[in-house]
Amino acid sequence: MPEIVNPPVTPPSKGKVFLRRLSSFIFLWVVILGVLFSSNKALADYGFLFIMVMLTGAGLVEFYGMVQKLGHKCYGKWGVFAGILLLVGTFLNVSGHMGLLTRPSRANDFESCFLILFVLGLCLRQFVSKTNVTGIISIATTLFGLMYVAWLMNFIQKINFFNQDGVEGRYYVLYFIIVTKFSDCGAYMVGSLIGRHKMIPRISPGKTWEGFGGAIVVSTGLSVLFAIYGGNHLRGMTIPHAIILGVILSTAAVVGDLIESLFKREAGLKDSGALFPGIGGILDLLDSLLFNAPLMYLYLRHVLTR
Repeated sequence: MPEIVNPPVTPPSKGKVFLRRLSSFIFLWVVILGVLFSSNKALADYGFLFIMVMLTGAGLVEFYGMVQKLGHKCYGKWGVFAGILLLVGTFLNVSGHMGLLTRPSRANDFESCFLILFVLGLCLRQFVSKTNVTGIISIATTLFGLMYVAWLMNFIQKINFFNQDGVEGRYYVLYFIIVTKFSDCGAYMVGSLIGRHKMIPRISPGKTWEGFGGAIVVSTGLSVLFAIYGGNHLRGMTIPHAIILGVILSTAAVVGDLIESLFKREAGLKDSGALFPGIGGILDLLDSLLFNAPLMYLYLRHVLTR
């Protein structure tokens, strides 16, 4: 009986991959921004919190899954639970739902206390463990997961509810998300068309210096357009600030993408998950936003509104 040979699977073209990524990106962020800009304040506030909790929880599950795939032990359930508590606690401190003044320092003090207690709790958890003998690794990986996903994501809430000096925080959330994510599009399009010189092939073989340049040009261009046409809603934003932020956010977006690629390559994964067609998992979606959120918040707080 002749042997049946299955035809080789042809990988999708770069154009199809790009369209999948773009459609997933548009669908997800239309939902998120639709909630954020809802005229119903309860939906805008609690709906946004719900989305943040879902994204953060799923991102933590993916991260701790990579840690376990590497054969390391961690307290993943504790990390996911603590990440959700961290987001909810910051929400209560910055949204005004506790009836308190929403100064930025309140949320920062809450986070500092929370992280101290979390580290202490991990150490106490290790004290009573009878099977885990790798306490340093378990505590370190659990804490890093909380910091890398939940703590960095928390800055998006701080931007959203930033109400100092008449700032409309939700417009800055829109600004930083669009500028950041279109750096991914710019890098992918330019890298696919003319990319020749690899950046760090051992970490991400597809990243090129030409794509990096494309990311900066596209992000900075969009940032300037925001400053020109959305200046009424972006208090303090001028064209010079838009150029500086465009370069900062696009550069940090590429670095954030490379950092997540480093984690995936170490774990032997192509994507952190398979939730979004053409993108992958939650961390594949959030990687470029994670480090940009604190950069946007700090620039907003200390430069644009000083």
